[in-house]
Amino acid sequence: MNQLKKLAGQTAVYGLGTIVPRVLNYLLLTPFYTYLFVESKYGVITELYAYVAFLLVLLTYGMETTYFRFSESEQNKDKVYSNALISVFFTSILFVLFAVIFRQPLASAILYPKNPEYIVWLAVIVSLDAVTAIPFAKLRKQNQAGRFVMIKIVNVVINIVLNLFFFVLCPKLIAENKDSIVAIVYSKKIGVGYAFISNIVASAISLLILLPELTKIKLKIDKALLKKMLSYTFPLLIVGIAGMVNEVADKIFLKYLVTIPETVKDKSAYVLAQIGIYGANYKIAVLMSIFIQMFRFAAEPFFFAQAKEKNSNKTYADVMKYFIIFGLLIFLGVMLFMDIFQVFIGPAYRVGLHIVPIVLLANLFLGISFNLSIWYKLNNMTKYGAVISILSAIITIILNIVLIPSYGYTGSAWATFLCYLFMMLFSYFLGQKFYPVKYEIKRIAIYFIVAIIFYVIHEFLKFNQVFNYISSFLLMGIFFYLIYYFEIQQRHIISTNESV
Repeated sequence: MNQLKKLAGQTAVYGLGTIVPRVLNYLLLTPFYTYLFVESKYGVITELYAYVAFLLVLLTYGMETTYFRFSESEQNKDKVYSNALISVFFTSILFVLFAVIFRQPLASAILYPKNPEYIVWLAVIVSLDAVTAIPFAKLRKQNQAGRFVMIKIVNVVINIVLNLFFFVLCPKLIAENKDSIVAIVYSKKIGVGYAFISNIVASAISLLILLPELTKIKLKIDKALLKKMLSYTFPLLIVGIAGMVNEVADKIFLKYLVTIPETVKDKSAYVLAQIGIYGANYKIAVLMSIFIQMFRFAAEPFFFAQAKEKNSNKTYADVMKYFIIFGLLIFLGVMLFMDIFQVFIGPAYRVGLHIVPIVLLANLFLGISFNLSIWYKLNNMTKYGAVISILSAIITIILNIVLIPSYGYTGSAWATFLCYLFMMLFSYFLGQKFYPVKYEIKRIAIYFIVAIIFYVIHEFLKFNQVFNYISSFLLMGIFFYLIYYFEIQQRHIISTNESV
């Protein structure tokens, strides 16, 4: 239990570095964009950031996890860190050069032929974030949570401030005075591009703050060690790429597969609007994503360190159970109080609210899959992780191709759900063969079933707003008591009887 408290504490601390920036982004930027831009404009942001997420995985190629793994097994931890950082820095520089040289054909390939600058901006964002990923991993490894949190928060605050500056203040000052000094940095033609420029500046400042971690390396690569690290990380790269296919392929496929009504005149705007609506409603499920990300920051180094302990198997089982409990609390919290959460996206986007429960559960399955993945990471069997991820990516691609033409972005949501469900189940059964862990399957299943039943009951009880809130608090209270009874009261009764 002490180990669980330690993990919970680390999750909470690293959560500040994850949850505060993302909540600020959610509470400010998402409503800001969805109330400011029409759906098609927000669709541009949604689509291009899908490429950013995919490319970031490509440029970090699992080196964060590799750094954690080899920091445990190698005596010279500084050499491991230097190898990881130099490797990622070198590939990032090559990537930026490639993007600059081929920006026009790349922009045409993703149907933005008039905006080749988008390619360069995205490449710079991805490269900056890739390079800083390794110093951030070092901070996590060294338990420097305070510095980690501070840099993350500074990044998002700068991003938000610059968005407000470019999209609110600059247009206002230019409208009042065409010769305003802000005309030096502002042009109306750039439009939504300022969202990416703001990100570049914020990421560059994060890089500057991390200079102490970046400069404390030996500019020499240990070729033998790097070879071992790359051998370990290559399957993780496949896992990461396949994982990103699962996460962002829907937003990309929508552009090419969504069925356009014959009555629509501006087909491009319609398609981007569908992406924008889907992306905005996907963001409502951000609490689940935040929880999973903050858990991952703490859990990955914790899992590797815990492997040396005698009761590690029991610890992994307990971590899984409590992770699922918190995930289900988030699911119910969002769905029972959707009247509140829907306010954070513009009214025009709320036609897509029906996908939120699908996406929430899909992300919970993804988080469970991360918990289950520990068996192949601990045993250096990352090739199995690659197999699982490749199969799930194939499922994602096939389901999106099949479902989007008939069901639009709703089909994309179901494709994500089914993909992550497959990942979870396949990883569980395969993991039990190679690294069996006695998870409390029956109790976990009960919690899942009760949560789903409560959500369905709530949907049928939406008679009016007052009754809606009453039923929401009542159902949430019952679920809390259920957790309390089984996890605290019953455990206390059992321990009391055993002591007697």
